[in-house]
Amino acid sequence: LRNRLLPLTSLRDQLKLDDTDASDEDRFVIVTQVGNFSFGIIVDKVFDTEEIVVKPVSSLLRNISLFSGNTILGDGSVIMILDPNGIASDIGEISAVEQVAAEHAAVAEEESNRERVPLLVFHAGDDTPMAVPLALVARLEEIDLEEVEISNGQLVVQYRGGLMPLLPLRADGEISKSGRQAAIVFADRDRSMGLLVDEIVDIVEDRLEIELTTERPGMLGSAIIDGEATDIVDTSYYLTQAYGDWFVPRGGETTTVAQSRRKRRVLLIDDSSFFRNLLSPLLSVAGYSVTTVESANRAMELYEQGKDFDIILSDIELPGMNGFEFAQAVRASERWAGLPLIALSAYTSIDHLQRGRVVGFDDYVGKFDRDTLLRTLESALNPEGVEVGND
Repeated sequence: LRNRLLPLTSLRDQLKLDDTDASDEDRFVIVTQVGNFSFGIIVDKVFDTEEIVVKPVSSLLRNISLFSGNTILGDGSVIMILDPNGIASDIGEISAVEQVAAEHAAVAEEESNRERVPLLVFHAGDDTPMAVPLALVARLEEIDLEEVEISNGQLVVQYRGGLMPLLPLRADGEISKSGRQAAIVFADRDRSMGLLVDEIVDIVEDRLEIELTTERPGMLGSAIIDGEATDIVDTSYYLTQAYGDWFVPRGGETTTVAQSRRKRRVLLIDDSSFFRNLLSPLLSVAGYSVTTVESANRAMELYEQGKDFDIILSDIELPGMNGFEFAQAVRASERWAGLPLIALSAYTSIDHLQRGRVVGFDDYVGKFDRDTLLRTLESALNPEGVEVGND
């Protein structure tokens, strides 16, 4: 898999199920990572992704290492939750050998690559590859085009009990009248939007650096992804095309809370225009007022100008003064010394976490982990857990 050997294990064998019912159709492989060890679990079918509440496994089953818990779905059915750690240990000798090799490869990769992120690569309209960060994607679907309708001048489809807007990514905006077409689904709370594309190509990990910017609406520019010139899609553009108020706080909050949050000033430091353009509107969904700069040196210029903020989000890998040096400068300053300081990075190694805390970062969040980022912001700005504006 992508120039590396991937150990495989059959879930049917792990569960000691009879193989007589297995069909000759194509199987699916779920690529799983435990620590630095990657392996594939062969399954018959993939149904969907779902957010669940994990319940602890019964004491009667605790000796079975394959399960970490269970959950009860909306229809009342009980679903067992697999434990990747248990499956990895059950693989046996191959896991130990592969784990050592994977650890060495991971160290070498981290040293030689900066900001590698998972990307979904696809085609739409021609052979030019396009990509979006995988972490922004909620689901991949195949839409029956005969079920596509027009409502309020917009293409929609009935999806999960509601109407989901569809936006063709082809330059001509045309779609077929019949057949099935791939759709990349983005979701936030109770709203979803689908981008219609021609073909899902692959999921790759690569550095995401915009080489050529563009004025084309819906595109951030071009980057070299997996050795090919690839157009990077501006997801924020299409989200606001589907819902004009996608990034406007709505529902579930009192006006007082929303107004209070809008007063929270966030300084976002990242040398990548892509990440600045991506994270800024995502933070707006919580009502924060965001100021973005491209370097720590520029941030310190704002400090000298007397600018004040409620919280700072900073990338680690920055030109000139890096994130660790910036954190030390902030903690040594007068006005900003007590501000919550959150590190944003694709790195999640223990060494990075420890070093970040030593120099003054309060927390460490992955760049594409939107939910954790918003929770961390709320927690850092409201450590007492009291919702502003509620009696």
